[in-house]
Amino acid sequence: MPETMLAGLTAGGWRTLGFDRFRTGVMIHWVQPFEGDQPGVALLRYDAGAGVPRHRHMGLETIIVLDGTQSDETGDYGPGSVVINKAGTEHSVWSESGCVVLIHWDRPVKILQEEEE
Repeated sequence: MPETMLAGLTAGGWRTLGFDRFRTGVMIHWVQPFEGDQPGVALLRYDAGAGVPRHRHMGLETIIVLDGTQSDETGDYGPGSVVINKAGTEHSVWSESGCVVLIHWDRPVKILQEEEE
């Protein structure tokens, strides 16, 4: 039996979860926080127009878009999209209409450009 199990995420099960502030307009629900060398897994919920500033991936990042559309400099990703960002890559992320993504980070990202509050 898995240590953590979240049922029905692709059917909107994320709506019943509690979220905390991650960045301006972006909320987080930690499924598995970073612990030592263990990767982090979370749900990010973007308000319409919110984003994460330019950052560098220090490890592999895997994203599954559950709802809405997430965008970066290379395109727009709707529900069911899987986005893989390799270690060393850089980008910024936003959502014009709002979105929810399941994200797995091997290691935390390094923010290169701070957001304006």
